[in-house]
Amino acid sequence: MLKIAVSACLLGEPIRYDKTGQRDRFITDKLGKYASFIPFCPEHLAFGTPRETIRIVLEEGHKNVITVFSKNDVTQAMNDAVAHELHKIQNEEICGIILKSKSPSCGLGSTKYYMKEMSEGKKDGLFALTCKAHFVDFPIEEEARLIDPWLRENFVMQLFAYEDAMQLQKNIKTMQELVAFHTAYKFLLQSKHETNYRLLGKIVANHEKKSLKEITQEYISLFKQTIAHKGTIGKTVNVLQHMVGFFKKELTSSEKQELHLQIEEFRDEIIPLIAVMSTIEFLAKKYNTTYLLGQKFLNPYPKDLSLRSIIQEGK
Repeated sequence: MLKIAVSACLLGEPIRYDKTGQRDRFITDKLGKYASFIPFCPEHLAFGTPRETIRIVLEEGHKNVITVFSKNDVTQAMNDAVAHELHKIQNEEICGIILKSKSPSCGLGSTKYYMKEMSEGKKDGLFALTCKAHFVDFPIEEEARLIDPWLRENFVMQLFAYEDAMQLQKNIKTMQELVAFHTAYKFLLQSKHETNYRLLGKIVANHEKKSLKEITQEYISLFKQTIAHKGTIGKTVNVLQHMVGFFKKELTSSEKQELHLQIEEFRDEIIPLIAVMSTIEFLAKKYNTTYLLGQKFLNPYPKDLSLRSIIQEGK
């Protein structure tokens, strides 16, 4: 089961400034089937609930946290709470972080900054900044951005791949396990970053005869970088065409025609990706193409998350 750190209010906890929660049903009801959650909230920890609203005010290069009405400087209390919550989630084997948008602590590019009383645009909240600094090449998103089907699909794919990589690194005993892992992730990696996929293949080849521990660390590091890239329609079409090549000799002319038509319609945003993937999976089973059936790209996460069923999930 995945373990994800989540802003507590998104889990429905009534700890926002006005003593309300903001439960996100996708997180709790959908991801919740496959994940346990580590809740956090630096603002609740620092100031309790209910509380006066705060804002980040820039002054001489410093980020000060100021209460909106009483104008008190509560920067130190906020920094202490951020450090505490960071330490808490660092002690858990999490594979992702979901933040509350627009929050002074947790917004991911959506937090308003001020210069005195004037808005200075939107940036990362203080806890979001800290998480990004300490969790490199890591699945981090805010719930508002996950409304976008493309970002949601990429994020969830990254979550499950990251968890697989963590388990491999923790439990690997033979070089064959690394080879099998890379083989299963071939098309998913290609859909993210072709050059990195090829570099990962060279690492697995291990021509320099490095130790299993050293080669696994090198592989996992680049793997995490690679899955952090966003897929696109163009890259996905390229991968689909490569997959078709694995059983093109077995397909009938009508099957070839139908499959290529579906790929074209996916490229033109007429049908969703799930339509093409279902056809490829059906044909792979029909012709017992075991290599394709073992590919993570076919089912990178549980199907009932329904993330490939929307045409707009590709960009």
